Amino acid sequence: MTKIRMNTELRNKLFNKIKDVFENEDTQEREAFLQARESVDHHYKYASELAKLVVDRAYPPEDVAILRQFKKKYGQPCDVVAKDKCFYFAHNEDLDDDGDTKETKSHFDFGLFGNLNGSEYSGDEGKEFAVAYFREDLKAMDCNPDIFAQQNENKDNPHKTKHVDECMKALGYSGHSYNGESSNTGMAKTFNEQYYLDVIGTSYCRSRAIACTKDEYSQFEAWRIAKGNLVSKHQTWIDTIQKQCDQLKIGLKAYRYLSEGIELATELGIQVDEAELIRTNSTGLTIYNPSNLASMIKGMKNKQSANTREAKILARKQYEESLN
Repeated sequence: MTKIRMNTELRNKLFNKIKDVFENEDTQEREAFLQARESVDHHYKYASELAKLVVDRAYPPEDVAILRQFKKKYGQPCDVVAKDKCFYFAHNEDLDDDGDTKETKSHFDFGLFGNLNGSEYSGDEGKEFAVAYFREDLKAMDCNPDIFAQQNENKDNPHKTKHVDECMKALGYSGHSYNGESSNTGMAKTFNEQYYLDVIGTSYCRSRAIACTKDEYSQFEAWRIAKGNLVSKHQTWIDTIQKQCDQLKIGLKAYRYLSEGIELATELGIQVDEAELIRTNSTGLTIYNPSNLASMIKGMKNKQSANTREAKILARKQYEESLN
């Protein structure tokens, strides 16, 4: 049997099959990532319930209802109730160096792309959280949710931009919104809708710091730290996969024959069906399998059938003569 030579398509198929196994192995890094995501769910539930208590304390629901009645009666001049999912929370229980009370406040955004550092504006860190949180959903949509982690040390480039844009589109990202209710769609909209609360005052949230206790403030900080921890654990996990894949690429590039790649997979404990790789390979099927190549060539021949029009006339004539 002739050895099957490696080509780009076979290398890519082997690489993707082995990489898929790397991503689904039960490693410590993967488990830490999954646990971090479970922790985010727990902190989101607790922090959002706490936020409702704090916001309702500042803007009692009965006052909100009255103002809505006034808006219905008097129109735009009384349009002072808005929905929001991000808030400035502040407490005054700390002391400065002089022993005087000081205000401690920060911006907390419950949206999918919300900041992780207290800024009003969501940068890449908010997007990094979003792709880590919805990683499996994005993979199922043929997006690359690991692009930020893979390109962590690289500046923006066309490859990174392309995959980030695809992920953001799949999530329903529409950019930063300066009002409470953004125009996000799909998964982002569904995620965000869970966390909107009624506030009084339609100006930017920075102008309406909402009072809370120091303990409540600490709980909001713990929730935001949990989001950052998910991004960190995702980065650590993908780093381990990336290092393995870098070596895998080098090895596959050096191999001349498919059998060497199969042997590598076997040594890694990964079962690869050589026949399946060849069957699904557009060039390997034609070039390296004589039987299949012969069948393909024969199928291309447009042979004229023996049952031509002339033959049919002759057969009919012979039949009629036999009757006489």
